[in-house]
Amino acid sequence: MISFKKKIDKLKSQYNREITALITGASSGMGLLYATRLAEAGCNLMIVSNQEKELNELAMSLHKDYGVNVIARYQDLSHDDAAQQLFDYCKKENVIIDILINNAGMFFFHELDNEYNSKMELMLKLHIMTPVRMCRLFGDDMKKRGFGFIVLVSSMAARLPFPGITTYSATKAYLRSFGKSFYYEMRDYGVGVTTVCPGAIATPLYKLSPKLLKLGVNIGLIGTPDWLVKKALKGMFRKRMIVAPGAMNVYLPPLLGLLPKSLVNFIWRKIK
Repeated sequence: MISFKKKIDKLKSQYNREITALITGASSGMGLLYATRLAEAGCNLMIVSNQEKELNELAMSLHKDYGVNVIARYQDLSHDDAAQQLFDYCKKENVIIDILINNAGMFFFHELDNEYNSKMELMLKLHIMTPVRMCRLFGDDMKKRGFGFIVLVSSMAARLPFPGITTYSATKAYLRSFGKSFYYEMRDYGVGVTTVCPGAIATPLYKLSPKLLKLGVNIGLIGTPDWLVKKALKGMFRKRMIVAPGAMNVYLPPLLGLLPKSLVNFIWRKIK
């Protein structure tokens, strides 16, 4: 059993204050699990999402269950000034962010055309512009304090540029590249930058039946969300550069990379 409470308690003792994590996309999915695991460890939270009802309910639940302070911030992170608004809010309310988890994201499977143009632009802002600005703004404060943790959520898809996920894989590749470079820039300032690259995870994203998801988990091809979050937080506290757990991360990208272009074209024509 991984205990993050000892990690948080040690940081509280070391810096003689409470520790606070900012988690984007926290009202559901992985974000909710990041919030829950850190709340269990005694970490105060600022949770951000564009799902207001779910966000407020989660804030009340985490505060009641774990006794931590939870700030619920309803905000659309795809707006150009989203990162600046969050940073300004924290400054105004004197909220010190020690852990920044850039988790908010979206997914669609479709070729790029006029119908999906708006979704493409939304994804570019949500996956690239806002996380990078968050890293710069909150990262600068962490550098001055000589302490902090930053998590960027990429994907195994960063290494799988395939049709249908054109924008998704490209944005995740950007995050992976940015995170690796940013890791070195922040390292000498005492700030850890960890990029998480999940493989196949048992979520509704894949639209598989519960039976198939369970089978994938049992044979080790698919990980559970909680397993991934624990791996990610463990890597974050150890200030690892990349966290890419699971057999799929090891074997699938190079295997798919060997597929002939003609076969990729054939598969795409059949499924689009």
